[in-house]
Amino acid sequence: MEPPTATSTETSEAASATLGEQLLLLSLDDESGTAREPAKVAPAIAAAALVELALAGRIDVTGDKVTVVDATPLGEPALDAALDAVAGKEKPGSTKDWINRLKTDAVARANTGLIEKGLVREEKKKVLGLFPVRRYPEADGSVEAAVRQRLHAVVLQGAAPDERTASLVALLHGAKLHRLAFPGADAHRVEAAMESVSRGRWSATAVRHVVKAAEDALTAIITVVVTTTVVTT
Repeated sequence: MEPPTATSTETSEAASATLGEQLLLLSLDDESGTAREPAKVAPAIAAAALVELALAGRIDVTGDKVTVVDATPLGEPALDAALDAVAGKEKPGSTKDWINRLKTDAVARANTGLIEKGLVREEKKKVLGLFPVRRYPEADGSVEAAVRQRLHAVVLQGAAPDERTASLVALLHGAKLHRLAFPGADAHRVEAAMESVSRGRWSATAVRHVVKAAEDALTAIITVVVTTTVVTT
């Protein structure tokens, strides 16, 4: 893929996918459809749903408790399912609790969204002729290309981010998914730049509060994932 050109705004192609779907696109191998870093990507997609709901003015975080401020559906199935789940809970839960709850179905819902939008196709196979597996190779690469172009512009070229791009950077940073977004780039440079974007004043206070809470919760969850993986290998 050619090096992306700088841009500071989200393209219409990328805007057609939710933040969770954009995260999943970055994780899927274009040809085989195999998911990379699944243990990190699932909670990141769940966190993305909360961030997206905050961007749409549907939820807020007060004292790390997620509350619904507007239960009006958005018309995006995955996001509406997350909104219904939060609204249906009698007692508010923490950001971390909701990420852990939502991550169970987060990837499946994101896959469904990508299929319905014609961005990936589903392939069903059997491993060793016995075990069914599903893969999601690329069907239309325009959205992923647009996402990578925006990330490259903001993180590596210093372009000013829009709210959704900055939110995506914060989610990738919190989930330690730097390599999915910037394969082959200098890791230290990327992490430092993503940290800078994540800490920038690029959004309204309410939205930034939710993004920060989601990023912190992701960092805690991913630390446990990484520690568990190291111990068991």
